[in-house]
Amino acid sequence: MKPFLRSLAASIVALGVATSATGQETNLKMATIAPGTSAYLAMTTMATLVNQALDDVNIQVDATGAATKHMIEVAEGKLDMSMTSPTVYNFMKSGTAMYSQLENAPALAENLRLVYWFPLGQYHIVTYADSGIMTPADIAGKRVFLGPPGGGAWAAANTWVNILTGYEPDVDYENVKASWSSAFQGFQDRQFDVYVISGIAPFPQLEQLALTSELRLLGLSKEEFEANPAAQDFVYNVQGEELGIIPTGIYGDGVVNTEDVYTLGAVVGVTARADMDDELVYRITKAYWEAAEDAMTTNPWLKDVTLEYAVQDGGMALHPGALRYYEEIGVDIPEASK
Repeated sequence: MKPFLRSLAASIVALGVATSATGQETNLKMATIAPGTSAYLAMTTMATLVNQALDDVNIQVDATGAATKHMIEVAEGKLDMSMTSPTVYNFMKSGTAMYSQLENAPALAENLRLVYWFPLGQYHIVTYADSGIMTPADIAGKRVFLGPPGGGAWAAANTWVNILTGYEPDVDYENVKASWSSAFQGFQDRQFDVYVISGIAPFPQLEQLALTSELRLLGLSKEEFEANPAAQDFVYNVQGEELGIIPTGIYGDGVVNTEDVYTLGAVVGVTARADMDDELVYRITKAYWEAAEDAMTTNPWLKDVTLEYAVQDGGMALHPGALRYYEEIGVDIPEASK
C-alpha cells in the first residue's frame, strides 16, 4: 500500500454518533465503498482535508457496504453523506433496477442533495497477459467479476460488457459474486479470469498488480469505438456515463497493451441529507475545495476533480449550502443542478 493510502486508512475511524458529547464538535457520518476503489480514495481525501481545515467538524468515514444501500440510509437520516451516482440516483427516483422492490424509493430520493460530482475514472477490464484472453469476446465461458452484486458498478459494467460482446452473465460467462476487497484478493490468487475495477488511470490498485504480473486491459481501440454506435450512444447519451480512455504505457511494462484502450467512464459524487444544515454544508464545501487546490501537488489525480465537473447536470439538485459556495465563487451552474 502506498504511503498516502496508509495515511488515509489510519485517519478513518468507525461510524460514530451525530453530535459529540460536549456539543462543541459536529461529528458527521459518511459512507463510501471499499478501499481499493477510486471513490474510496476521493471521499476519504475529502474527509481528511475537511477535518484538517475545520476544527469543529469531524467527518467519520465507514468504508463498507454498497452505495445503493448507503443512499437509502442517508435519505432515512441514518447517515449524513455517502457516495452516489447519476445512474443509481435515477434508479432510485424511478423505483427501478435495484430499487424495484422498495416502494418508497422515489420519496426517499427527495431527501438527497448533491455536494459535488467527481469522475469515478475508467472501467479497467483486466486479465492476465498469459490467460489467452485477447479481446472482450474471449471471456466466453470464463469467470468474470463485474462488481459486487446489486451495486451500480455491477450494473454499468454488465451493460458495457454486453455492448462489447453481446454476452449475458451466467449464460455466456460465469458472474463472480464477491465484495471489492475479496475480489481483488481473488484475482491476485488467480481464482477467476477477468477483474473489472474503475479508477482514474494510473489507478493504484492496477499499479500494484502490474508490479508483479503482466496484465492485459480489454476494451476497444479508437477505430473500434468509432465504429460501434451502441458504445458511443451509451457513453455520450446516458446520464452518468462518459468515455474513458486508458493511455498506452500509463502502467509501464506491466500492462502489455500497445494502443490506447477506449472504455467506459462514469460520474459519481457525494450526496448529503437534504435537511442537513445549510451553513454546515457551505463550510464543508468551501473547506474542501480550498484545501484540494494545495493537495494536488501530492495527489495529482485531484486535477481531474474540477469545479465545472462538480456541478454538472447529473439529475440531482445541489444542496443549498453547496450551491451557495459555487455561486459565491462564480461557477457556471446548470439550471438542472440548482
